[in-house]
Amino acid sequence: MSGDILIDIQGVAKHFGTAETRVDALRSVDLQVKTGEVIALLGPSGSGKTTLLNIIGCILAPSAGRLVLNGEPVFDGTWLRRDLRRLRLDKIGFIFQAHNLLPFLTAEENVSLVLELAGHPREEARERALALLDYLEVGHRAPVKPAHLSGGEAQRIAIARALANRPRIILADEPTAALDSKRAQLVMDLLRKLAAEQDACIVTVTHDEKIFDRFDRLIHLRDGRLAETRER
Repeated sequence: MSGDILIDIQGVAKHFGTAETRVDALRSVDLQVKTGEVIALLGPSGSGKTTLLNIIGCILAPSAGRLVLNGEPVFDGTWLRRDLRRLRLDKIGFIFQAHNLLPFLTAEENVSLVLELAGHPREEARERALALLDYLEVGHRAPVKPAHLSGGEAQRIAIARALANRPRIILADEPTAALDSKRAQLVMDLLRKLAAEQDACIVTVTHDEKIFDRFDRLIHLRDGRLAETRER
């Protein structure tokens, strides 16, 4: 697949502990993800999937290696940006298995809050939030609080929140685990559409075999190494 390289991981390693207690979670991982790609990270518990996702999300620092996001070097032996919170706001959208919507805010407020935290005026944030909810076909649920949303609606609103600041890198951790087969496939079709239309890429940690055919690449991790990559 041609396109800009949005994620470029070079020789990334991560270990926890020292000496006899040392655990190597990742071992010299190289990975590139391009515009429009939707990829899955697969592997058993402890294989390094979530560790790798957290490194791409600038939540966890590698022990070694280099990380470039959307053309900007962000880690090379050390963090190259001081304000990692701002980096995440500007470049990365996160989607989780549990939608993590704030229960005391409406759907629209859950999305617009992200924009306000990034410094956008309240009315501009509200307009962007409503436009995203309409795009994801849940605009009619804008004034509703999470307790009154279906699982599929809540996940779409969580996706809208992840897209609020127009990130080109979207990271998803088991985004369909709580959904039935039909809703899971609809969510993945939506993510593929978003990647194509917004020049973004999506990296997903999943065990959900019913959506494997929705990915461009299935990347297997085993003992902290990339063991296999299968193209669609």
